[in-house]
Amino acid sequence: MTDHPANERELLRWAEALSATAITGLGFTENLYERERFEQVLEIAADIRSHVSGGLDPSRQVQEWLDRIGSGVAGYQTPKITVGAVVGNDDGELLMVQRADSGVWLYPTGWADIGYSPAEVVVKEVKEETGIECDVVRPIAVLDGQRRGYTRIPLVSLVFHCRATGGVLEPHPLECADVGFFAEDALPEPTAGADLWAEHAFRAIRGEDVPVLFDSPRDPVWKGDPMLEIE
Repeated sequence: MTDHPANERELLRWAEALSATAITGLGFTENLYERERFEQVLEIAADIRSHVSGGLDPSRQVQEWLDRIGSGVAGYQTPKITVGAVVGNDDGELLMVQRADSGVWLYPTGWADIGYSPAEVVVKEVKEETGIECDVVRPIAVLDGQRRGYTRIPLVSLVFHCRATGGVLEPHPLECADVGFFAEDALPEPTAGADLWAEHAFRAIRGEDVPVLFDSPRDPVWKGDPMLEIE
């Protein structure tokens, strides 16, 4: 693969990876020399992130990261976890929600709640966001949200194929502007990243034996356009 100038997505990914490494290091070491070096890594990461649209002043960014430091396991930095639900009905349509904050359409998603399994969160989120009851069939995707450009924070999205079993369409009064079932050739506008997931989702809804979609390993990890290497 040919080299290319770094884009904002790559700068953001590098900054977040560096900051997570440094924050984790600060949470596990009491060595003054090591702490000073990790803090310097945070300063470099903050400088990189300041060149991304919406980036904070580096000193403010460093302080935000320092405020996250825990001790031991509590200080180990990991991605946030979200769940997504590809819910199909008897007509082969996909359940979608329009986000109240952005107006963008996507299948139901939500943060993974402590005390719930990912599949249990899926059922809860679908009911809360859309009024629809569903059964979980199986996972169909494990995705790096930041690598795919879905988010500006590090997160892993676990996406499940589900079947609608009942309920009445009713958008969540705070989170959703609208909800509905849509055919593959009639997705609402604007729909987030449909070119990356729609075909896979509708194949699952049609009952095809689709593989679990995932982001393939890169070699080397930190070079190249991430979107060119996704399976």
